[in-house]
Amino acid sequence: MTERRAYLDHNATAPLVPEAREALLRALGQPGNPSSVHAEGRAARALVEAARRSVAGLVGASPPAVTFTSGATEAATTCLSPLWIEEGREVAIGRLAVLDTDHPCIRDGGRFAPERVTRLPVDADGIVDLDALARWLDAADGPEPDLLALCFANNETGVIQPLDAITDLIGEKPVLLTVDAVQAAGRLPLDGILARADAVILSGHKIGAAKGVGAVALRRESLRPAPLLTGGGQEKRRRSGTEAVAPIASFGAAAEVVGRRCEEAGRLLALRTQVESRLGSLGFAVVGRDTSRLPNTVMAARPGLKAETAQMALDLAGFAVSSGSACSSGKVGPSHVLEAMAKAGAPVDPNEGAIRISFGYETGEDELDALLVEIGRLVTRSAASGSRTVAA
Repeated sequence: MTERRAYLDHNATAPLVPEAREALLRALGQPGNPSSVHAEGRAARALVEAARRSVAGLVGASPPAVTFTSGATEAATTCLSPLWIEEGREVAIGRLAVLDTDHPCIRDGGRFAPERVTRLPVDADGIVDLDALARWLDAADGPEPDLLALCFANNETGVIQPLDAITDLIGEKPVLLTVDAVQAAGRLPLDGILARADAVILSGHKIGAAKGVGAVALRRESLRPAPLLTGGGQEKRRRSGTEAVAPIASFGAAAEVVGRRCEEAGRLLALRTQVESRLGSLGFAVVGRDTSRLPNTVMAARPGLKAETAQMALDLAGFAVSSGSACSSGKVGPSHVLEAMAKAGAPVDPNEGAIRISFGYETGEDELDALLVEIGRLVTRSAASGSRTVAA
């Protein structure tokens, strides 16, 4: 008998949607190189360009302004460059600011020297400290433009950054803005995001496409980061290397699906509300509860319950959840996201961690109910174990 499992770790990677699977398999049968001019090459190029139009539609970009990459990490490293190009002219970037809770591909500063990177603090809810941002903006000390990069929605907590307030602070200052929208895509409307950002980063597998494909969408083609990969000049010389046609085709198909399903986000929010209510009755505190968060993400902690232990117990019971970012798997130590929030006064112990539950449009209420029943059992066992320890 096959063990029944509930996959509730969509922020790590979303299940492949059927339409993306079909597009992937069809494209695998296409032998042409999209740079070739013969019929097979033109057919491969047509698949890439169709996907480019679909991915562009997610963020309201012009299709020619979308560049495909191997994933969001490559896209971030490309954008976080001390050299950009405007109208064919090289533009040196003076400083970079990131958020202390950002995903490591943003937080680590890309291609900037460490001394030119500022990590901005956040408040107890995980929102950027706007006063600290204002001070960084005012401290500009050269003629070069600066760069601010941030994750629109945090991958661990789901906390959404206030882009309107951030761009209001930037105003007319010579600051470029790169937004990592990897977790927000398909869960929040993004069709107007390029009115505020100069570059937007996306990932295929976070929206149900195949792993191994991402994208950078630019506000305008004439302003872009210097390429990370040079060579054959593919992707309009923004990213060399033969395009991964099959994963790209799956990315386009998934973009079409989530673009439509984003209207169903209210259902995700209703499920999140139910989960948080039940967790509250079990003594859990929701991380970032008092601010805007993704409708599909719950990160919660319970004093005395170590998140890694809870994650392993739930895995054995048939539930795939997380105790933080999948990108940090194998690392020993607390979440840098929880550490930054705790530093600002969040009532969470980074050393105990927190459980992250992230789900999707196909997740059933019955799966979440079963998870919560199992978490209740886990809490009961943990309390009993603690009582025996005290008695001993």
